[in-house]
Amino acid sequence: MTDSVLIEGLAVEAIIGVYDWEREVSQRLLVDLEMAWDNRAPAASDDVSDALNYALVSERVSDYLVEARPQLLETAAEGIAGLLQSEFNVRWVKLTLRKPGAVPAAAAVGVRIERGSL
Repeated sequence: MTDSVLIEGLAVEAIIGVYDWEREVSQRLLVDLEMAWDNRAPAASDDVSDALNYALVSERVSDYLVEARPQLLETAAEGIAGLLQSEFNVRWVKLTLRKPGAVPAAAAVGVRIERGSL
């Protein structure tokens, strides 16, 4: 199977960071997800219940980031990958998590991880 479901540029305002000031203000995070998902069943049925629910995935990822308040992008990325695998039965995920403006000379800093297998 080589099908994927994509969510790109999911913007979330959340507390993240190691500095004292970062623990007091929300910062913008951008999440890109590529998730292995067999799209043949929803394509054949044209029924959303057979598909990976983009809205629910986006909501859970946003909620996780807001509630977890991690210090590190690495911690946040691992948490997101874990919840996608456990709550949505996603077998493989490639996730990019970016923090715009964290370094003045860069558009964003971030991490990219792949978890699971195809």
